[in-house]
Amino acid sequence: MQIRPAIRTAALCGAAILLASGCNKKSDNTINFTSAINTFYSAHPACLWSDPIKFPVQADTSNASKTSGYDALVDQGLLVRTTAEKKVMIIASKQVNNYDLSDKGRSAWTADPNQPGYGNFCYGHRKVSSIDSFTPTTDAVGATTQINYHYNVADAAGWATAAETQNAYPQLQTELAAPQNAQATLTNTSNGWQVSSAKSTNTSSNDGKIVE
Repeated sequence: MQIRPAIRTAALCGAAILLASGCNKKSDNTINFTSAINTFYSAHPACLWSDPIKFPVQADTSNASKTSGYDALVDQGLLVRTTAEKKVMIIASKQVNNYDLSDKGRSAWTADPNQPGYGNFCYGHRKVSSIDSFTPTTDAVGATTQINYHYNVADAAGWATAAETQNAYPQLQTELAAPQNAQATLTNTSNGWQVSSAKSTNTSSNDGKIVE
């Protein structure tokens, strides 16, 4: 059976319209919103601490709230630990642990460009798993929209998925266990949709950050 020219032309035109719509980065659709959020987080990894820190650090061995997290990173080979005696008075002293980056830790370390010597251990990138809702908008340059979405953390580092690390840093287990809720504000630019602000709606995590 032969396809009549008029039908063939209509089919080709329809495909061309769909292709053009899909390739237009300024269109207000979930494909472009997903791409914009994923692009943003590809350059903004999720990291262990809410604020950058500087090594070496020292912690009192009797203070488990400080040593447990560092010890977990020692177990994963990111830090090295040494012990020492620290004088607190003329006739008294206490035992402390000194923690510093290992060779493996330096390779996994993300330096803070704004604070020389400071940095963080970053463990993965957010990747959108679903766009749940967005406010009405247009494809005009300058338009904005509020996005509610779910994400997973892609390519999570092995040290972050280890039981010892997740026990010491409970936010890791929360962040990596299942899709999380988040919000983002997107603005339409001459180059397409871009994230102008973003935040997580997960309130169970009391640490960790996204590197800006």
